[in-house]
Amino acid sequence: MRTISFRPARMAATLGFVLAAATPAGLAQEAGPEETSWQRAQTELARRVEAPPRPQQARNVILFIADGMSIPTISAARIFEGEQAGDGEAHTLSFEAFPNAALVRTYNNDAQVADSASTATALVTGHKTRSGAISVTADQFLDACAADAELPATLAERAEDAGMATGIVSTARLTHATPATMYAHSLVRYWEADSDIAPEGVAAGCVDIAAQLLAFDAGDGIDIAMGGGRRNFLPESAGGERGDGRDLIAEWQEGGGVAVTDAEGFRSLDPAAGEPVLGLFTDSHMAFEADRDDAQEPSLADMTAFAIDRLSRDEDGYVLMVEAGRVDHAHHATNAYRAMTDMQAFDAAIATALEHVDLDETLVIVTADHGHTMTFAGYPSRGNPILGLVRRANPYEPGSEPELTLDETGRPYTTLGYRNGPNVRPHEGEALDDATVLDPDYRQETAVALSDETHSGADVALYATGPRAHWFGGSIEQNTVFHLMAAALGWNVAEDGDTTPHHE
Repeated sequence: MRTISFRPARMAATLGFVLAAATPAGLAQEAGPEETSWQRAQTELARRVEAPPRPQQARNVILFIADGMSIPTISAARIFEGEQAGDGEAHTLSFEAFPNAALVRTYNNDAQVADSASTATALVTGHKTRSGAISVTADQFLDACAADAELPATLAERAEDAGMATGIVSTARLTHATPATMYAHSLVRYWEADSDIAPEGVAAGCVDIAAQLLAFDAGDGIDIAMGGGRRNFLPESAGGERGDGRDLIAEWQEGGGVAVTDAEGFRSLDPAAGEPVLGLFTDSHMAFEADRDDAQEPSLADMTAFAIDRLSRDEDGYVLMVEAGRVDHAHHATNAYRAMTDMQAFDAAIATALEHVDLDETLVIVTADHGHTMTFAGYPSRGNPILGLVRRANPYEPGSEPELTLDETGRPYTTLGYRNGPNVRPHEGEALDDATVLDPDYRQETAVALSDETHSGADVALYATGPRAHWFGGSIEQNTVFHLMAAALGWNVAEDGDTTPHHE
């Protein structure tokens, strides 16, 4: 096996407080790290005590969603990024400095473990619904496709009706579950193009999700929509999925909007221009950050910065959703490396946003729609690679080298694993080595064999900063997040009503 250095002197030092009670009197102990942890706690205390209260009404709201960002995902991503930054476990992600946090309950109307469509619907409409449904209530079915159907108003529809600017940025298809909830109402999340709609949906007059983006007529329409999913906007004759022959990209342009399909086109955009922008950079989802070609696809941070610069020119404020959609996809494949690198891209987008906004007027929310089954366990020593095999130093031998921790069959295992999915850990066989598990394509082992790993029903974290961020705390229902954002913007949704006419 390949040998990796773990700086034993530092390792022993971090164990100083454990050894104090177990080491014979007179053995030298290092106090430095203990002092550092005290100082770190004092710094965090000062940051919280000195945080300026912002009880004023919000002018803007940015809702950041990392699809599938469980709490173990946050912890692992922090260390993964810290390994590269040089501060390891002491590293913090940009949003972890936010002064307010909450736990969010993600069950929906028909499932303990929910999907992205229903959880995102809760976040942007204030209603919990059934799995697979996009911005409809749990009791709405084909009747929701009627032209006069009353449907839950989304965050984007309410913002546009209030005269605000609106934007959606995602690394998934724009017609995928989470971004679609902002502008579409669909009984089935998979009705992304007209060719996807079931016959009974066609008979009932249901409109596909891509077409609903073009038909969105609240206010003056969506101002910014950028992500993947080009195929759902193009006819089959142009390599797309549409059976109706419509070229929705051309229709967007004919309606006065600007459309771009690659990084060069994106970088030519002027945020001071007033035309609505549609960015469709890939046929399906955008690339994982680890595989992204910057010459072909803009980063999530770049798209976020452009969206804020463009939307902030509206004197009435704006609402923006930014989704790191592919964290979820990497987890489904049990590929922790790509989940971590996409989390890095998500964190970079949040850091970029914080450089572009005034927190006295912009409420920033960071959360997830649901979690995943990735586990973080095994007693690895501090400094052990988060993607690596578990190695542990002997706590009773200061300065000892960390050694592989073996299971009952005598084989090593990784710190990160999954409850279910592909690549089930065999009961016997060849032992894992460092070269295997540190390969970017490695799929972590699982306990239950499934073709794809599943979501988790555990609570997810929410972080908030900006005006009225102090309202976000404790344990809250997922749909309450919408009501808190609406109240922070000064909307009285109880008086205004919960429904909106169906937009065709």
